Amino acid sequence: MNRYPLWKYLTVLAALLVGLLYTLPNFFGESPAVQVAGAKAGVKVDNQTLERVEAVLRKNKIDALSANFEMNGPVGAVRARFTTPDIQLKAKDLIEKALNPDPSDPNYTVALNLLSASPEWLSMLGAHPMYLGLDLRGGVYFLLQVDMHGALTGRYDSLASDARSTLRDAKIPATSVERSNLSIIAHFDKSDVRNDALSALRRSMPNMVFTSSDNGNSFDLQGKLTDSEINTVQDHAIKQNMLTLHNRINELGVADPVIQQQGADRIVVQLPGVQDIAKAKEILGRTATLEIRMVDDSPTAQAALAAGKVPFGLERYTDTDGRPLLLRRQVILTGENLQDAQPGRDPQTQQPSVNLTLDAKGARIFRDVTRENIGKRMAILLFENGKGQVVTAPVIRSEIAGGQVQISGSMNAQEAADIALLLRAGALAAPMNIIEERTIGPSLGVDNINKGFDSVVYGFLAIAIFIILYYHLFGMFSTLGLAFNLLLLLAVLSMLQATLTLPGIAAIALTLGMAIDSNVLINERIREELRAGLAPQQAIHLGFERAWDTIVDSNLTTLIVGLSLLAFGTGPIRGFAVVHCIGILTSMFSSVIGVRALANLAYGKRRKLKVLSIGHIWIPPSKQQQKQN
Repeated sequence: MNRYPLWKYLTVLAALLVGLLYTLPNFFGESPAVQVAGAKAGVKVDNQTLERVEAVLRKNKIDALSANFEMNGPVGAVRARFTTPDIQLKAKDLIEKALNPDPSDPNYTVALNLLSASPEWLSMLGAHPMYLGLDLRGGVYFLLQVDMHGALTGRYDSLASDARSTLRDAKIPATSVERSNLSIIAHFDKSDVRNDALSALRRSMPNMVFTSSDNGNSFDLQGKLTDSEINTVQDHAIKQNMLTLHNRINELGVADPVIQQQGADRIVVQLPGVQDIAKAKEILGRTATLEIRMVDDSPTAQAALAAGKVPFGLERYTDTDGRPLLLRRQVILTGENLQDAQPGRDPQTQQPSVNLTLDAKGARIFRDVTRENIGKRMAILLFENGKGQVVTAPVIRSEIAGGQVQISGSMNAQEAADIALLLRAGALAAPMNIIEERTIGPSLGVDNINKGFDSVVYGFLAIAIFIILYYHLFGMFSTLGLAFNLLLLLAVLSMLQATLTLPGIAAIALTLGMAIDSNVLINERIREELRAGLAPQQAIHLGFERAWDTIVDSNLTTLIVGLSLLAFGTGPIRGFAVVHCIGILTSMFSSVIGVRALANLAYGKRRKLKVLSIGHIWIPPSKQQQKQN
């Protein structure tokens, strides 16, 4: 009756071992480290960079706990761990001098970091510690204000150019077409010409509202974006800037940064564990622009390049491999004309490619340029901090119309994805300003961890003492089940690589109190069966069986509230809800399956069991008289 089949015991044992394995990395702490990432769009960090870093450390007789190359999102980074912060600072200075001989034009970002100190064999098994939030680990908090006026201004500049192209194609003469603040103003000499222009512009630009007015001898049209289109532009600016921030923060090696939209025009950035605050501000505030120009591969230009000269009207740049190129000064297109960039494959050759989508103005210009320059090369440059680098320079094979551009050539799938990301997220869609900055020191984070840990431990001990005194051996089973639940909860959070914050610790403490409820229900149900005169073995069986429905009902209602917090909450509320929901599920497993396994092991083989160690069982006086009679 009270015996589990072997597979159930093995299931509980497996859950225990997994819990121990994935909880263990959280107790090793962190090591001071140095991270090396590319500071420019075209600079890649790979195993050769790792070899250079290791050579610098060997030359200066600095021992590193480990040094390895890892992919951090779409970009790579070299990370070296050290034993003390003093060695970390010394290594950072030496690596930075070796990799960036010109401090005014750095190729690499060398930043201080903190990495998990758990053994390599645990990492190989996929066992990693939980991420710690800003309040537990320390770090920096930024609130960024996105300049929506600047985003709309850029959009109206592009629309003014589109309007001029539309009128030119329709052969409608206009005195001038220009942007005026947040609108487009077109001036005409005659009212009938203006009316023709109104019809043409409304057909080609449905996202704008045009109104006509007379100003003396001038007949004017004013165009403004619709409210829905303004919202689209602003939403695109926010999302583009957030994507760019994600890309840039990879350089800092932040394990789990928080980048969230706040309101209509603000972005919250939380960087837990960041020690180099100045470097973080520098990277977040960096500006980047995209340009497309023609490459001059003529014999005269190449001869001048070989002689170290740059002819008039050309500029010298380098590509991602460091090879020099001569580009014409004329800018064909800018990043404002690029709507999207995605990696793909050439349908004919199946080679990796980058697929670009241009706006109406960009599509028209690109069509004309490609028609006139077949067989020549076109360079795509990314400018950062005033320094430009060629991302790619493909050969124009044919006229490209429709605004859909495909770049293919000597690139693999990863390089195509990297180029697409650089083109898509290399530049901010709108300027941003840091309007609030808060720094949380690591000592405060350690203090928060200690207080949170103490609250969980003392709460656990208080529950354990009470439950053992009240339910005796079954109280011990409940305490072991509670520890099993805590172990499973930490293991699941570690496997999910969740971010633990102070609200998360509060949720763990609350989970302990809620998890013991299930054991109280089971123990009291067993007592009721014993009061009813059932044999101890039968009381154990029915106690677990009949308490199950109540346990499910109580936990289900609490789980519904947790899921609501998870669905509608943000920030710390979501962190609390994640731990809360996972804790409910692990508590049901540990209370019903785990504790039942302990009870079965202790009492399952005892056929002539007469007494259970479950505390004092109160029997009503009427039933006591019946027993005596």
